[in-house]
Amino acid sequence: MDTSNLKIALLQAPLFWLQPEKNRNYFEKRINELQTQYDLIVLPEMFTTGFYVNPEEIAEEIGGATTQWMQKMSNTSNAAIIGSLTTRIDEGFFNSLLFVTPEGKVEYYSKRHLFRMGGEHLKYSNGNQQKIIEYRGWKICTLICYDLRFPVWSRNVNYEYDMLLYVANWPASRSRQWETLLKARAIENQCYTIAVNRIGTDGNNIAYSGNSMIINPIGEIIAEAKPEEEKNITIEINLNTLQNIRQHFPVLQDADKFAITF
Repeated sequence: MDTSNLKIALLQAPLFWLQPEKNRNYFEKRINELQTQYDLIVLPEMFTTGFYVNPEEIAEEIGGATTQWMQKMSNTSNAAIIGSLTTRIDEGFFNSLLFVTPEGKVEYYSKRHLFRMGGEHLKYSNGNQQKIIEYRGWKICTLICYDLRFPVWSRNVNYEYDMLLYVANWPASRSRQWETLLKARAIENQCYTIAVNRIGTDGNNIAYSGNSMIINPIGEIIAEAKPEEEKNITIEINLNTLQNIRQHFPVLQDADKFAITF
């Protein structure tokens, strides 16, 4: 396998409000319809329910029904399946991104920045660890929606990662900020940035336009979906291209040193 190339599919999609099984069946159909072998298949934030802030009603254990479904789909497609859902870990509730590989391995990142304006911070707990996953020769930093607004949390210290990966339920009313911030994260961290957002309207009458996209390390959109388009965004990216950019313009060598405290 040529690990310098990575084939990615982002599934921009509507979500059925608070209907996990229906959403899993929908995404299973979408994944099975893919015509090409991919390395990563990325689903939106809270892809089984939509963005919902009463976690006690929808939380799953890691290893529960959705995790098992992701393991099955990952094994069948020979691709890592990524998406977030509400999880119960020990005594807390978290918005957790699961990264599931064809071998059945499950890694997860719990959202650090909880969306205060939507009440997420009232019942969910903050994650407190950045998660960088090594997969098929790439180092991938996984983040969720509102994390996008906080550049310190995603700072690429000493080129620790090659890709930023965001899953989101980002409202259409703030789509301009979505694109601007994604480009900024790609440029300042000299990395590929991939982001999948949902479409449609949720149970709170909040509209989502999607605008899922893949951005290269110099801030150019190299693949995207039109607003409100139910679409698979697919692309193959190259690690050597990234390394050449960093070699010829090594801006991060002059980055300020800092430490994150809690």
